[in-house]
Amino acid sequence: MADQPGEPFGVYIHIPFCASKCGYCAFATWTDRHHLTGAYLGALHADIRQAIQHGMPVASSIFVGGGTPSMLDGTELGAVISAIPVTADAEVTVECNPDNVSVELLRRYVDVGVNRVSVGVQSMATHVLGMLGRQHDQRNVEIAVDAIRSVGLPTFNLDVIYGAAGESVADWEHTVRSIVALDPPHVSAYALTVEAGTPLAEQPDRHPDDDDQADKYELVDDLLSAAGLENYEISNWSRPGHECRHNILYWRQQNYRGFGCAAHSHSDGRRWWNVRTPDRYIDLVASAQSTEAAGETLDEPTRRFEQMELLLRMRDGVPLDALAGDEMPGLVERVGDRWVLTRSGRLMANEISTRLH
Repeated sequence: MADQPGEPFGVYIHIPFCASKCGYCAFATWTDRHHLTGAYLGALHADIRQAIQHGMPVASSIFVGGGTPSMLDGTELGAVISAIPVTADAEVTVECNPDNVSVELLRRYVDVGVNRVSVGVQSMATHVLGMLGRQHDQRNVEIAVDAIRSVGLPTFNLDVIYGAAGESVADWEHTVRSIVALDPPHVSAYALTVEAGTPLAEQPDRHPDDDDQADKYELVDDLLSAAGLENYEISNWSRPGHECRHNILYWRQQNYRGFGCAAHSHSDGRRWWNVRTPDRYIDLVASAQSTEAAGETLDEPTRRFEQMELLLRMRDGVPLDALAGDEMPGLVERVGDRWVLTRSGRLMANEISTRLH
């Protein structure tokens, strides 16, 4: 560990292995390449060592995502996490499938400094999970939360999705109330989106309805707010002090480094992404070649616009000179020297962002 640096710096580790592929998922994940796990973890180690040798900053946050990181042996994944120099108060998160969570696994995580897990719940209705292509048993969500508390993890997130075909408002209310009953310190609730190239994209009859999703957003906001969780970004609610620092780093356009196939990085306006497949990533690291597939450097106007677009999604909003807020009554409100989205505005954030300047 090291002293806190002046600027936050994040590290993202991509684990591309899954037991099954969800129909809505466009992430770089595979269900047929588990035989590569050992070589892939070795490549991550080597890539991280090289980055450290080239002066990578000490990390104030680490996020291990995927894919399904919790499928991997906790000791082996923990060794990769331990290879990254972190600040004394770093936030270290691992994404978990509730079916994989156990006290033993979480203890291994805690031993290497993990202090936050994000559990992919998605829904607490069996038929909705089926429509999403998820195979986990929602009863295991409660078991996972009990395990999280038993090992003393200081915070955790429960992740849910609304808008699947066949999900009624009553189904969604059941999911949210079930989540609230578990008393989580953080909840992420995402509207189902249709991504090109996914099975969902090829089934228009299963595409989400905007009005239905708006109703469900208002419902989740009401129930989570009543439970004491404050909306701090359009899709994220937390108790004070439990906000996801790693995601905030992204939203504030700060610097981060991604390791693994398809992982993205950003440094002072330049962003790049790695080759998409684990096979290619392993081969490139083994031959000491760059894993970068492509990149771009943003000009100042583009970087400024993207910065405002991201800040608009957060509870602190944007500076007054970034938006003609007086022309959007009911959608934004003035809070000090900032324009902040109202709840109605959050439902129209993409449209409002086109009016940023």
